[in-house]
Amino acid sequence: MHTILAYCRPYFLRIIGSLSVKFVGTIMDLFLPWILAHMIDNVVPMNNIPFIIMWGGAMVVCSFFAWSGNIVANRMAAAVARDVTRSMRHDLFSKISHLSSSQIDKLTIPSLISRLSSDTYNIHRMVSMVQRMGIRAPILLLGGILITLTLDATLTLVLLAVLPFALVIVLYISRKGVPLYTSLQGAVDTMVRVVRENATGIRIIKALSKGDYEKERFFLANNEVTRRERRAAVIMGVTNPAMFILINLGLVGVIIAGAHLVNLGQSQPGVILAFLSYFTIILNATLSITRMFVMFSRGSASGGRVQEVLDQPEDLQVQDLCPVEEDYHVVFDGVAFSYQAGQAGEELLDGINFALRRGESLGILGETGSGKSTIVQLLMRFYDVSSGSIRIGGEDIRGISPDRFFPKFGVCFQRDVLFMDTIRENVDFGRDLTEEELRRAIRYAQAEDFVNSQAEGLDYDLSSRGTNLSGGQRQRLLIARALAANPEILILDDSSSALDYRTDANLRRVFRESFQDTTTIIVAQRISSVMHADHILVLEQGRIIGQGNHDELLESCQLYQEINQSQMGRRVS
Repeated sequence: MHTILAYCRPYFLRIIGSLSVKFVGTIMDLFLPWILAHMIDNVVPMNNIPFIIMWGGAMVVCSFFAWSGNIVANRMAAAVARDVTRSMRHDLFSKISHLSSSQIDKLTIPSLISRLSSDTYNIHRMVSMVQRMGIRAPILLLGGILITLTLDATLTLVLLAVLPFALVIVLYISRKGVPLYTSLQGAVDTMVRVVRENATGIRIIKALSKGDYEKERFFLANNEVTRRERRAAVIMGVTNPAMFILINLGLVGVIIAGAHLVNLGQSQPGVILAFLSYFTIILNATLSITRMFVMFSRGSASGGRVQEVLDQPEDLQVQDLCPVEEDYHVVFDGVAFSYQAGQAGEELLDGINFALRRGESLGILGETGSGKSTIVQLLMRFYDVSSGSIRIGGEDIRGISPDRFFPKFGVCFQRDVLFMDTIRENVDFGRDLTEEELRRAIRYAQAEDFVNSQAEGLDYDLSSRGTNLSGGQRQRLLIARALAANPEILILDDSSSALDYRTDANLRRVFRESFQDTTTIIVAQRISSVMHADHILVLEQGRIIGQGNHDELLESCQLYQEINQSQMGRRVS
């Protein structure tokens, strides 16, 4: 909750202004029944028309200020809620962008999407509701009780007798609400995950005729959200009927007691009429408070989920490490890694050792799940190693600041994406590259022909994930993005799987001729993509079982021989 208050603090003066206007409008609302009672009991019996008109005019003035004040205050409250939520979403998005991969794995992408959308919306509604009803409802409740005390203390005591019961119900149900809504948002996370997976994999779902199966998955997730929301709604929904019963019991008591007092001559009809009006005001104020507590419970649960993300510590901090003198550009020194840090026997990688000089190339080959892509993720410090060290230019990567570290890389990942924008923006990627640099990168990536074939050229609009391109065209644009800034280290993680052999060969020639000072790491399934690399690693279950160049591995590594035989059909030198 303190996170929500922290975001509201910069708008303190605007909130005070909104509450002040709301206060004036609410006071005007409270005056109306009192003026009406005074007119009925004191002014009308005088038969003084100007006096009646004067008091009627006072009611009109109070009504105007009450109406206009509430409208202005509500607009101000909505503006504050909008700005608070906008600031929160901005910081939340920024925080998510800087989370480490392990933190994202723990929180999960669907949950982060839900927190950024539905949770911030719940907070928006809570901030708006608290401003609109947080002062109006208590003033109407307490003000109505105080004014009724001045009108008739006996009837007020009848009303006050039911309020403690109402207070107990509100507090009890509100305490139950936060855990229920936290559980509900967890179910929403699951539903978002299912929807996201279906949207991402819609083609394979159609191709394999798994529509009914995916509908069933969504049906189960949706039903779980409905079940939890129903449970929360039933618990929180008890407040309204309970308040109606209690307040109306009090109203019955007021009418009975009031009729008795009027019959005895101890009260007047105008007082009873005003009392009934104030009773209605108090009833609506009590119901507003219960609705506010329901919204507060939901907003507090969402605020806790948002706070959990914002409070995530800086996971991969820059450490004070001394560089070493060495002739190698990229070094893996005794690297081991496990996603379950600290659990023995769970290492995904173990004993990874290799060293590359500047401008050399490394090919990484192995079966699916052998740890090829994990080596790339460790090199880019998406995760920290469990033991050992990784050095670039003699510096441990844990001691390099992000503003120096990430510009060293040009990367084309295995499941990289193109965004819904032009080819120009997808290749430039916010780096303000010149037209010449963009076209050179596209030419190097063998994408020049199909880019020039488009009437718009670089300004051709791509659909989301580049679905209006073929697989090979998408990969060539992704490689162009990696090459565009002339990187110090080029990483190609299975980035040529959709390319034909001729295009693949042309790319290798470009790397040799135009990127001689760039250290290249190629992760591939095809021997033809790595056979010309200066060094090749063969991985099996996170261990290096073969290391050398193509000819050396053909002589020494059985797995490499088997892969070569299955793909090439013969030994190739």
